[in-house]
Amino acid sequence: MATGPADILIVEDKDALRQMWRLTLERAGYGVVEAADLKQARQALRRQPPTVVLTDLRLPDGTGLEVLRAAKSLDPDVPVVVLTAYGSIEEAVAAMKDGAEDFLQKPVDPDHLLLVLERLVETHRLRRACLLMREEYARRYGFPRIIGDSPAMQQVGQHLQRVAPTETTVLLLGESGTGKELFARAMHHLSHRRQAPFVAINCAAIPETLVENELFGHEKGAFTGADGRQVGKFELARGGTLFLDEIGELPLAVQSKFLRALESRTITRIGGGQEIGVDVRIVAATNRDLTAAVAARTFREDLYYRLAVFTLEIPPLRERREDIPALANHFAEKYGREIRRRRVTLSPAALKALQDYDFPGNIRELENCIERACILCEGTTLEPEDLRLPTATPPAGRRRRS
Repeated sequence: MATGPADILIVEDKDALRQMWRLTLERAGYGVVEAADLKQARQALRRQPPTVVLTDLRLPDGTGLEVLRAAKSLDPDVPVVVLTAYGSIEEAVAAMKDGAEDFLQKPVDPDHLLLVLERLVETHRLRRACLLMREEYARRYGFPRIIGDSPAMQQVGQHLQRVAPTETTVLLLGESGTGKELFARAMHHLSHRRQAPFVAINCAAIPETLVENELFGHEKGAFTGADGRQVGKFELARGGTLFLDEIGELPLAVQSKFLRALESRTITRIGGGQEIGVDVRIVAATNRDLTAAVAARTFREDLYYRLAVFTLEIPPLRERREDIPALANHFAEKYGREIRRRRVTLSPAALKALQDYDFPGNIRELENCIERACILCEGTTLEPEDLRLPTATPPAGRRRRS
């Protein structure tokens, strides 16, 4: 039996055989996506990356090796099984060199096929299980890794990995300083859109009169000073991910136009009359209680439900204190090299002081604390007095209800 929900892409030009495989896999609990040729396979891969690809070697418009290369170009970790009725050693070697996990000769015994798929699905899951938490992720995708092995962070990571490959709109909830943009970037890089732009906009940092212009752009002459056409963030993010931080600060007057863009996947520049198609995935974030904002009529209810298709709550640092040592050591190494040009460590007393503090400013406050300590310390070991922690913790940041 399948170990859980998994999508298998079957690429086979013979309808009867493809349907037989589909029924076999669906009975075993797998989701199945079908393609009859190379063109359909490429379209299916772009729509949603599968867990495993099962492809015939001979196709009407190409070969299974081309399917293999297309799948690996979108997700290097996706397992691919190549099947053929005309197998040869040379073809098997070519498939393995291109990254195939297995090469099976037809007719394939259904029980054997299910065993192969079960192994590959589990291997694929294990590869991804801790991907967000490892240095490998930072090396592969070029931005700081998400640090934390606490149960709360493990659960967030698992949910993120499930939603990332989909096209679902995601709303990230969490107090200020919890690193919501980092999670949004991780989601982008785990999706099939990772080769396209990731565009971020902070709705709270832009004057209310300019938010619409930032999102949708304008045409020449749209208003005084509009000397030329300006492309907005929706167009800049085309094919990729548009991240709207502090979405709760989006002016009410702009919310209706933003909602229409989400639903129609089109925008109209200010001063323009032409609708422009925009293929973007929306990820939003807020530290506000949007349900309260809806009740207060400062946030549209229909927009809230359109954004909150999948909510992901990032826990505050005080609720995952076991992650503080790893985070603190990470920042100490970073700022030790940048500021002191040497390795800086934390004493056991300093680590205890950090774990005893509530960090109302969350990870951002912890990072600032370690940076300041690296400047003030005399040696290469940070002590409690170097941290300059407040003697009394200020009230915790506003908590939201999801």
